[in-house]
Amino acid sequence: MDLKDYIASIPDYPQKGIVFRDISPLMADGMAYREATKQIVDYAKEKGIDMVVGPEARGFIVGCPVAYELGVGFAPVRKPGKLPRETISVSYDLEYGSDTLTLHADAIKPGQKVLVCDDLLATGGTVKATIDLVEKLGGIVVGCAFLIELKELHGRDKIANYEIKTLMDY
Repeated sequence: MDLKDYIASIPDYPQKGIVFRDISPLMADGMAYREATKQIVDYAKEKGIDMVVGPEARGFIVGCPVAYELGVGFAPVRKPGKLPRETISVSYDLEYGSDTLTLHADAIKPGQKVLVCDDLLATGGTVKATIDLVEKLGGIVVGCAFLIELKELHGRDKIANYEIKTLMDY
């Protein structure tokens, strides 16, 4: 199965010159969604992970079925004010400005092997901030898995010290 057949490319969205890679058709097709999940699960099994972590919101879509299949927990990474209990936070730079992500302070136990999942590796800022949150709590990031990597944005460079699995490259 060629998973790229289930990715819609939307030119000039959200702004002119950008080609948005939409995973909605992949999610809408049960067999394609299952196949993508299976490929990430197979990768994760090699790592002996204890926990899956994913940034909102598409990291939930990718990471939750992986965690379910592996029989491990899932911890959501969210914007400030979205998690109801004590959190830790990391701020990171964007092209124009900065952003902050949070994680429950008890989401990861020291020494837990963690897989970070998201739909897309672009500039790497969100995934690097997610890794920083996991490591602040003593977790060990043993891999990062993405449906899509946008090669021309060089996000891989920000997380070069971590193993990376991508299912599709653009």
